[in-house]
Amino acid sequence: MVALPFCHLELRTARPKSERYPKEVNTLGDYIRARRTDLNLLQSQVAELVSVHLLTIINWEGNESILAVRYLPAIIRFLGYDPLPPVAEFPELLARTRRMLGLSQRKMAERIGVDPATIEDWGAGRHRPTGKSVDLIGKVLSVAQR
Repeated sequence: MVALPFCHLELRTARPKSERYPKEVNTLGDYIRARRTDLNLLQSQVAELVSVHLLTIINWEGNESILAVRYLPAIIRFLGYDPLPPVAEFPELLARTRRMLGLSQRKMAERIGVDPATIEDWGAGRHRPTGKSVDLIGKVLSVAQR
């Protein structure tokens, strides 16, 4: 290399992604692997952060198992954002909020003070909440958005 006194040129480029980095980020497992790789963490470290067994992280990243709803809040905290697509309709909003809180339909029903079948009907779009239920749902939704 010849150094020229009048030319100070430095070329920089982004480091290529690791081959372990997902080629496409489509599933929740892909999001977890991408974030873990970005943070240069081991799967065991992520397992400890999320409070699951190492094999659980391995299975999620390999898309071998589906994430249980109760772990979604910890995964969202680990990712630093909610990877689920935005929703506009009430049934999807209710289901998404329930998942973000890590609640089953039964637990969500207990929190709102309704029968689990009512949550199922709202989620399926068969009925819409009225009166006191709207207020209780609003409180649950506002807690989830914090």
